[in-house]
Amino acid sequence: MKQFVAAKLHGITVTEADLDYHGSITLDPDHCEAVGILPMEFVDIWNKQSGARISTYVIYGERGARQCILNGAAARTCQVGDQLIICSSELRPAADVTEIAPKVLTFTADNEADELLTYKAGRDADGRLTFDILKEGAPQSIPYKAS
Repeated sequence: MKQFVAAKLHGITVTEADLDYHGSITLDPDHCEAVGILPMEFVDIWNKQSGARISTYVIYGERGARQCILNGAAARTCQVGDQLIICSSELRPAADVTEIAPKVLTFTADNEADELLTYKAGRDADGRLTFDILKEGAPQSIPYKAS
């Protein structure tokens, strides 16, 4: 079994940090549903500003509020205004790599959905693995660039 990306919220901005809440991350259900992240699902969180990496579970907040609230101990890992990458994953046989198509939602600075992307692995004519980032509604893939 290999661990693969299942869904990702990329560049969402922290709107609040609540140290006194029991724990977790509160997210807008509209954002989560766009990529397939469920309530109570464990996610990895990577803070683009500080480099902090944590794992916690998702709580759905107010629909349409565009919120991203770190709660409990997770609140210590970020500041309001930090950009996060929130990623869920799944264990699958390695051979499934060409069958999965995780959704990635990117954001504007005020947590409006910007682009909905799909990661897709395939095989070329020689059987070698390929990787594309597909933009919803676009006929072609976005050129992949390593960062």
